[in-house]
Amino acid sequence: MTDETNLTERKLVRDLMTVGVPTCPPTTPLVDLVRLMLEKNWEAVVVLDGDEGHAIGVVGQAEIVKSYEREDARTLTAEQVMHEGVPQVPPDIPLPVAAQMMLDQHVRAFFLMHNAGGVTYPAAMITFRHLMRHLAAESDDDLKDMGIAAARKAPLQQFIERRDAAKRAADSRRK
Repeated sequence: MTDETNLTERKLVRDLMTVGVPTCPPTTPLVDLVRLMLEKNWEAVVVLDGDEGHAIGVVGQAEIVKSYEREDARTLTAEQVMHEGVPQVPPDIPLPVAAQMMLDQHVRAFFLMHNAGGVTYPAAMITFRHLMRHLAAESDDDLKDMGIAAARKAPLQQFIERRDAAKRAADSRRK
């Protein structure tokens, strides 16, 4: 089997999605979130409610640019600019279908949501960048860090670590 054949076998969302999703609390200052998104090259961040850690919305690049409509853009929080709800996609649909859904829904990221212990949290995501990397890949090695087969921590463990880090950051800002 050639590398080119391997690339063509990556046909479903689960073959490209990233397990583990960036999150933030609703009180995160937009300016801080934008800096982090630029630093980490994130397209979107899921906003988690402060109590349970449920996903309540998404701040993506479109929401950030839209914040310029307001004179107080530099003082806004994630909750004030987020798109309510989380755009979701199942992991077993073909990439062309996911791409068309992104275009139809005007989103640059879809999330695979998971429910554990009564908490609904984002477990994985696929973005425009994932699709672009897939199209540009010259071999399967270019994509070895993507998809459900990539080596990483379990989604729940990643979620807990990110949620706890976001809570610590919010607490330190309050002090």
